[in-house]
Amino acid sequence: MDKETLNKIEKAAQSEISAAKTLSEFESLRVKYLGRKSELSEFLSNIKNLPEAERAKAGQIANETRRNLQKMMDDKRAELGKIEIKKKLSSEKIDITAPGVKFQLGHRHPLTIVRDQVEDVFSSMGFAILDSREIESEWYNFDSLNMPDDHPARDMQDTFWLEQSVTALKDHRKHLVLRTQTTAHDVRFLEKHEPPFRILIPGRVFRNEATDFTHEMQFYQFDSLMVDRHISLANLKGIVVHFFRQFFKEDIEVKFVSSYFPFTEPSVEIQIKGKRGALRGRWIEVAGAGMLHQNVFKAAGYTPREWQGFAFGMCIDRLVMLKYKIDDIRLLYGSDIRFLEQF
Repeated sequence: MDKETLNKIEKAAQSEISAAKTLSEFESLRVKYLGRKSELSEFLSNIKNLPEAERAKAGQIANETRRNLQKMMDDKRAELGKIEIKKKLSSEKIDITAPGVKFQLGHRHPLTIVRDQVEDVFSSMGFAILDSREIESEWYNFDSLNMPDDHPARDMQDTFWLEQSVTALKDHRKHLVLRTQTTAHDVRFLEKHEPPFRILIPGRVFRNEATDFTHEMQFYQFDSLMVDRHISLANLKGIVVHFFRQFFKEDIEVKFVSSYFPFTEPSVEIQIKGKRGALRGRWIEVAGAGMLHQNVFKAAGYTPREWQGFAFGMCIDRLVMLKYKIDDIRLLYGSDIRFLEQF
C-alpha cells in the first residue's frame, strides 16, 4: 500500500463522514476507518515487513493519514452531538402552563413538637437546656442517685446492660447501661458546675420491658434540676404549676401527693385534674418530683446541707398523649402516615 492508496482511503472517509447523519452511522464509519480491522490498521501492522529503508517514510505517511482521519472524526462527532442535543431539547419541551406535580411536604413529629414546647416554657423560666449521653455508667445511673447495688428501687427499672471486657466488669461503677432516666446526668453536672443553677435535661431513655399501649422499651423524658442555698418545696410547686399552665395554655389544677423516689426527700407525685372527655374531673398522675436527696449532693462531692435543690421530671410521651388525646403510646413510634399527618 503506497501513498496514493492512503490518499484514496482518506478521501473516501471524508466523503462518507460528511454524509453521516446520526451518531450510530458515525460509529460504523469510525470502526471502518480507524478500527483494528481497518485498512489503515492493517497497513500500520505490516510496516515491520517492509525493507528497513522504507519503514520510516511509510510510518510517517500512515500516521499523518491517521491524524487526519482522527480530526475528521472528532469534528463530526462534535457536530452530530450538538444536533442530537437540539433534537432532544426540542422533543422534551416543558409546557410551563401545565399543572405541576405537588410535592408532599413533611412536618415535625408530635414528640419533637412537644419537646420543643417543653424547652420553650423552661427557657422562659431561666433554665438552661442540656444534651446528655444515652450510654451511662452504673454509677451515674444508679449508685450516685442513692440506689446502691442492693437497693430494691433498682427493680423498678429493668435495664439494658452493655457487653464489656472482663477488666471493666471488675468495677461495678464502670458497668455501662442504656440510661433508664435522664436524672442520670444530674451528678455529672453537679460535679462540674458551681450552684446556683437551673437546668433541663430532655432526652431518650430505655427500659427492658414489654411493650403495650402505655409502655415502650424506649421513650422520651425530661428532668429539671434547680439548686441554690434556700430552695424549698414552695419553689418546686411554683415551677410545676407555671409549667403545666403554660404548656396546656389553660388554668390547670395541680396536686402534690406524697410518694417515694430514692434520689429525692421528700418525694411527691404530681397530679393534674382532667378537664375534658373521660378524664374530666379525675386526678391524673403525670410526673414525679421532690427535694434532691443529700446523698446525691454527697456523691457529687458537696458539703452536706450546704445546698438544696429540687428535681422534677416526667415522660414527654405522656405529655403528647395527654395533649393530643392519644390512647396508645405505640402510635408515636410507628410509621402510619395517616396518624402522623394529623399533627
